[in-house]
Amino acid sequence: MEEATAYLRDGVLSHLEKLEAHARKLALKQEETQQQQENLVRLRARIQELRLQRDELQTKVNLQQVGLIRQEGATSSNVEPVQGAETGGQALLKWKVENVKAMLQAFHLTGISGKLTKRGVCFCISTAYEGTYLDSYYLDLLIQQPVQIHHHSVPIFIPLEQIAKKYLQTDIKCFLAMLSDHLNAYAGRKYQADQLQDHFSAFLEGTLQRNSLHNVLFFNYDVETESKTFPFRAKLVYGNLTRSLPTEAIITCKAGDVSASLVEKTAAHSNLFRHTALHKAFDSFKRAAESLDQSM
Repeated sequence: MEEATAYLRDGVLSHLEKLEAHARKLALKQEETQQQQENLVRLRARIQELRLQRDELQTKVNLQQVGLIRQEGATSSNVEPVQGAETGGQALLKWKVENVKAMLQAFHLTGISGKLTKRGVCFCISTAYEGTYLDSYYLDLLIQQPVQIHHHSVPIFIPLEQIAKKYLQTDIKCFLAMLSDHLNAYAGRKYQADQLQDHFSAFLEGTLQRNSLHNVLFFNYDVETESKTFPFRAKLVYGNLTRSLPTEAIITCKAGDVSASLVEKTAAHSNLFRHTALHKAFDSFKRAAESLDQSM
């Protein structure tokens, strides 16, 4: 009986030791796996860093090649000038293509995306205002000498031609950033006017008047102040087409007798429209009217 008990005890202890050894092996494997994953993350980050360095070096080399070719062409004009010009053009085109590839990554989180095509690149510029995604516009570029706009869906009232003339051949990144600023500002102005028309029409007297670019707005509105309702006329001018707030807000009161406090109220409205989104300004008028009703 004692021998059986000892045998059973030894068997249990042996099995327990095996389980503990197996558990230690699993723990070691988990540590090794975690270390391998951490090493893999570091290696991937290093690879990305090296790729960026490679692209920067390649761009510098291309630029130096273009500069050398131009210099050689100026000093030795009798040695195959046509071939030198062609080689310089090819190097410049190669640099532009590499530059575009780098931009596709840099612009990914800024509302600008794109994909390479057989002849160039197609960009998509997405617009948004205060976290609300609005319209998207497309721009198909031919990467050649000179760079050309093949197709686009940019509205005709956006100064695309002037922006392209100033930036497209010298700085594509600046060209896209400037075009994006114009489109986002236009989308923001239009969004504000739509919000005013859809949600605060009770304040408006008549129809909101606006042009295609939404850089000039006219509207009449009524606001209760001094326990009375006064009619106001507003003209908002957006002198900076890359901004969604007006540079000038001309507010007049259509009432016959205008008190000093009402003049101050008119000036306050002008300041509010120049520094606050249009629909938010009217939302403040709405809250003020509601609080006035509750106090009466």
